[in-house]
Amino acid sequence: MNIPNLKMESQMAQIGIQQKMSSLEITQPKANMQIEQPPAKLSIRTKKGKLTIDQSQAWEEMNIKSTRKWIESFAKKGKEAVKSGMARRSKQGAALMDIHLPGNPIREQAIINGHPQMKNLSITYIPSPFSVKSSYQPSQVHIDAITNQAVIEAVGSVPTINVQQGGVFIHMTKHATLHIEVASQNTKS
Repeated sequence: MNIPNLKMESQMAQIGIQQKMSSLEITQPKANMQIEQPPAKLSIRTKKGKLTIDQSQAWEEMNIKSTRKWIESFAKKGKEAVKSGMARRSKQGAALMDIHLPGNPIREQAIINGHPQMKNLSITYIPSPFSVKSSYQPSQVHIDAITNQAVIEAVGSVPTINVQQGGVFIHMTKHATLHIEVASQNTKS
């Protein structure tokens, strides 16, 4: 019996793959910003210092006095002189009343009254230490500062995005084939 021979040739299909990369571009414009700083309010108040110098005691010790002080000084010395004179005269009068006692009160009184007491000479133009008085009230400074907050206005900007989409492209480079042939046979009997 004759069975035909078949000859088959096949070729596999080939796929081509091509890839295109995607690209992404983002740009961010700068934000619009305004900053304003109002100046601070500053208030400074100063109370002046006070220096007081009192040298009246030094002037008085140097015999440089006001008219009022001279009058007071002379009045005081006058009262003291009157008192001491009255006391001296009272004492001398009592001594004269006792003239009958031993002693010579007239002679003693004549010596005292006839020879005045020696004056005491001293330097009177140098004042005593610390006779000049001084006092000082320091100045006072009041500072009031009022700060102002900064005024910030910011407007953001939207970013710009550019996308070029990539992809994968598949195509057939070779199609599959199947070739069948019937081969001739030699027959032997």
